[in-house]
Amino acid sequence: MNRLKFFVLFAALLLYVVPTRAEGMIVTVSIAPLKYFVESIGGDLVEVEVMVSSGASPATYEPKPRQMVALTRSKLYIAIGVPFERAWLPRMHSANPDMTVVKSTSGMHLLPMASHHHHQDGNEVLQVEQGKRILDPHVWNSPKMARELAAVILSALVRADAAGSPVYRKNYDQLMAKINEVDTEIKGLLAGSKGKHFLTYHPSWGYFAHDYGLVQVPVELEGKHPGPRELAEVIELAKEESIKAVFVQPQFSTKSAQTIADAIGGTVVVADPLAEDWADNLVNIARQFSITLR
Repeated sequence: MNRLKFFVLFAALLLYVVPTRAEGMIVTVSIAPLKYFVESIGGDLVEVEVMVSSGASPATYEPKPRQMVALTRSKLYIAIGVPFERAWLPRMHSANPDMTVVKSTSGMHLLPMASHHHHQDGNEVLQVEQGKRILDPHVWNSPKMARELAAVILSALVRADAAGSPVYRKNYDQLMAKINEVDTEIKGLLAGSKGKHFLTYHPSWGYFAHDYGLVQVPVELEGKHPGPRELAEVIELAKEESIKAVFVQPQFSTKSAQTIADAIGGTVVVADPLAEDWADNLVNIARQFSITLR
């Protein structure tokens, strides 16, 4: 018996022993920040399940059997384009064919992930491999892109539950006001930082950097740990740009980041792009950026 069939049968069995919740329409999301947006718009009319567990990596995650139970009751699945979805999204949809899968970044102008970097005329250039565009899914880390994301979620909720439309639209307006507030606060924190480089182990901050005129320098590229040559290049650039911090996220190993920090006489700073409290988290991370970019 393959894994998908096992999960479906297991989920069906658990339906008899796990009480269903009737409080609201069940919506499953891939990562915790999406829960913030769905709950902000859906309010009491939705119940949100998060697929990638706290502390786990969206690159390698495998759903747990109990999560398949939630999927059998989910009306919507909000996908964001993180790597684990490539393998699992078709299987999850097969487990619940009546569930509507919303590809939330469809129609957005996505930036390419940096593929490698090299020196050109003394300046560091982030370059995409020719003929291989790996698009960056981390749109939620940008207030500008978050506005588009919120609009997609609003539309999905209204289509799934037309009766709740007045509530969803009112909550959406409040969320947009909050996103604008976050954007304004971050602009204030990063005033005067335009053009400055910051070093991050996993390239989660491309859209954030694009919003505020910063330059993201990733250590890990395309999910691959850096080799000695790549580490040497990053260390050289960090010294040239007087970078004294390496931003890491708790879902990934910090060993290479610590090696770089030791080489440049800097520190490792934790910045979690997958925190559930989107607004406070993004402002706090912007505050950390502002301190290290001074």
